[in-house]
Amino acid sequence: MKIAILSRDGSLYSCKRLREAAEARKHVVDIIDPLSCYMNINSAAPTVHYRGRQLVKYDAVIPRIGSQITFYGTAVLRQFEMLGSFALNNALSITRARDKLHSLQLLAREGIDLPITGFAHSPDDTSDLIDMVGGAPLVVKLVEGTQGIGVVLAETRQAAESVIDAFRGLNAHILVQEYVREAQGRDIRCLVIGNEVVAAIERQAKEGDFRSNLHRGGTARPVIITERERAIAVKATQTLGLSVAGVDILRATRGPLVMEVNASPGLEGIERTTQLDIADMMMDFIEQHARDWVVYSMS
Repeated sequence: MKIAILSRDGSLYSCKRLREAAEARKHVVDIIDPLSCYMNINSAAPTVHYRGRQLVKYDAVIPRIGSQITFYGTAVLRQFEMLGSFALNNALSITRARDKLHSLQLLAREGIDLPITGFAHSPDDTSDLIDMVGGAPLVVKLVEGTQGIGVVLAETRQAAESVIDAFRGLNAHILVQEYVREAQGRDIRCLVIGNEVVAAIERQAKEGDFRSNLHRGGTARPVIITERERAIAVKATQTLGLSVAGVDILRATRGPLVMEVNASPGLEGIERTTQLDIADMMMDFIEQHARDWVVYSMS
C-alpha cells in the first residue's frame, strides 16, 4: 500500500514508529506536512498539491494533526478522503474530539459517566458556576488547552473565583470541573484500536502537581483495567466515531469517569511503559480496513 502520514514533524517518536511499522510490512510511506498542502476543491477532479506537485492517491492516510492546526489539518484530511483514501481517523471524528465541549456533550448523551462539568464564556455569576460543579476544590480548563496547558486546580472558593475571572478576561471559553480527590493525581490512559483496548497505563502526576500528563513530568506503569473500564473506553471511542483513541479515565469512588478522548494519542509513553508494539497493531488495523474501504468506495 501507499500510505501518507500527515504530520508537521516526521522526527517525532510516533511518526517514526508508524513509518517503521509500515515499511516493515513493505508499504511505501510519505510524511506530509498538512500546512504545506494546497487543494483544488473541484467536484469533477479534486486534487491535493504539495510543494509544487500534485499528489497521487494514497491507499491510507494516518493523521497526526496537532491541536494548533486542527482547522486546516482536517480540511486537508477531508480532501484525501474525497480522493478515496482510507483515513485511520476521519476528519469529522477528529473535529468532534478536539471540541472539548461537543465531545463531552456527545459522551454524556450516550450515558458515559464524566466528572461534573460546567461550561462558560463570560459567566455573570461566577459563584453559581462554582456551586454547579460542587464547589471548591475544582479544576478550571481552557477549552483550547492540551497536554495539561491551561489547566488550573483551584483549591479554595476564592482561588476558583479569581481563576475564572482571569480566564474570563482572556475572552476564552472555559470548562469548570469537579476535582476528583480520590484519584490522587492518577489517571488511566487506555489505547483503543477499533473495538479493543490494546494497552493501558496508569499515569501519576509528579509531586506537587495534579496533572498526570507525561509531558509534564508524570510517571507511568502498566495497569490491569476492569471490564467496566474497558467497555467505557471502547464506547467513548466509538461515540466520537474514532478508530484509534487515547481515552483518559479517572477512578472515582462512584466508578470510572472519562476525562478526555484524544484523537491523536502519542505512542512513546505507552509503548515504552508496556513494551507493546502499538504502531504495528495500528498498521494491522489499517491493512484490514483499507482493503474493505477500497471495495466500499468502488461499489
